[in-house]
Amino acid sequence: MTSPADERQVVVALDVGGTSIKSGLVGTDGTSRYTERHPTGADRGPDAVVATIGAVADGLAGRARADGLTPVAVGVAVPGVVDEATGTAVWSANLGFRDVPLRELVGTRLGLPTALGHDVRAGGLAEARLGAARGSRHVLFVAIGTGIAAAHVVAGAAFAGAHGAAGEIGHIVVRPDGPVCGCGQRGCLEAVASAAAVGRRYTELTGEPATAADVAARAARGGPGDEVAARVWRETVEALADGLLIGQALYDTETIVLGGGLAEAGAHLLDPLHAALRQRLTFHREPRLVPAALGDEAGRLGAALLALDTLEAP
Repeated sequence: MTSPADERQVVVALDVGGTSIKSGLVGTDGTSRYTERHPTGADRGPDAVVATIGAVADGLAGRARADGLTPVAVGVAVPGVVDEATGTAVWSANLGFRDVPLRELVGTRLGLPTALGHDVRAGGLAEARLGAARGSRHVLFVAIGTGIAAAHVVAGAAFAGAHGAAGEIGHIVVRPDGPVCGCGQRGCLEAVASAAAVGRRYTELTGEPATAADVAARAARGGPGDEVAARVWRETVEALADGLLIGQALYDTETIVLGGGLAEAGAHLLDPLHAALRQRLTFHREPRLVPAALGDEAGRLGAALLALDTLEAP
């Protein structure tokens, strides 16, 4: 049972994206107490982004105090390569970060314990502890959006790898003769089955611009003239099944959670993907395949959990 003092304690949480910062105050029980959004302003350069992160965090701490709450820690999640042990944003194409000591900068400004994490790992942490995989010990969270990345969560802890780059399932090669990926490889899962790849493939075949959501809707409709959409969607599902099979072989998870924009297709993605994955399983144990439950709030809630973990660390 929490004491009245505990009920007044909150953490400041920020999920920093290339376009916007999803931020807010989260109670020590993991419930949101207040949320707000701000433009990231990445076009102004990395120093300006760091200043914005500090200002947003400072403003939230001030709001908490004005509302009679006590901010006790800060959590920040950013994209790219993150060294969580040193609190360094090593590299981020979206934000222009190169070896930015972000944890130290934010912590010094606010005078509070601060945690820095990777946005997808933070999202996976939230889905494992608070969302769709709550109760599962071994979880693989796969975010399928403009790119594809994953987080491996075991017993409520997300693993970053030796260099902060774990979980890049989007750069597993599933189609060796496929399109060139932004990483330089050919046929990566991200180059074949991300939301961006789905729209691009449809446009290549038809000459008609379309988003992944457009392709999903046309494939689901299944009427005359929708054959190309159905083909692209089928190819996407097959590639994702191959990627998830590799993930299951590597991690032997109980639950795979699918998030990101493409997962918003719901059963139209999950049902055929589940069937395709099941067809590929041999010695593997079949994982539970579920849609994410927290939507675009997962990163912010995950950042809050990282902050709360700093309070429990020895």
